Amino acid sequence: MGKGIALKDALKKWSEKTGENAAEATVVKLNGWIPSIDKLDVSLATLTNCEKLSLSTNMIDKLTNLNALSKVKIFSVGRNNLKSLNGIEALAETLEELWASYNNVDKLKPVGSLKNLRVLYLSNNNVKDINELKHLAESPNLEDLVLKGCPVESNLGENYRSRVAEILPQLKKLDGTSLISSEPTPE
Repeated sequence: MGKGIALKDALKKWSEKTGENAAEATVVKLNGWIPSIDKLDVSLATLTNCEKLSLSTNMIDKLTNLNALSKVKIFSVGRNNLKSLNGIEALAETLEELWASYNNVDKLKPVGSLKNLRVLYLSNNNVKDINELKHLAESPNLEDLVLKGCPVESNLGENYRSRVAEILPQLKKLDGTSLISSEPTPE
């Protein structure tokens, strides 16, 4: 397997391809680079206006150097090699949506620091333990969660939806389906 492309080189190529200056762009999409981006380096600091950063379908294995991303609201890192979400805490003040499906994440403690998080997509990860979801209760605005394809879903069987709703009463949607009852209230 060949070496991946450095993030700074991917950003340079992105700027050439789009005609946009990465430092001024509000949306930066670096999905599926060939060769793949394998590390998040200090060049992330150049993305001073970025509100949506997409790095999906690469070979990233760690969330590093995120502290300079002071405006990021949507962060997409699905289909990478993440085993952990450690480092995501750097986006605690601004992040509203985290798209991290198809990785190898099994622990959710770092997500608890994301106070403005509304959407969390974690399908097809390695979350097994229902107790990991308690960390998500620390994100009071979380309303849309996707865990489809994680072991916790099959481990809980038919109790899955009710147990998740019990731990995360603020949730409105689980795996794309409403948790809000549509039954009429008795008169």
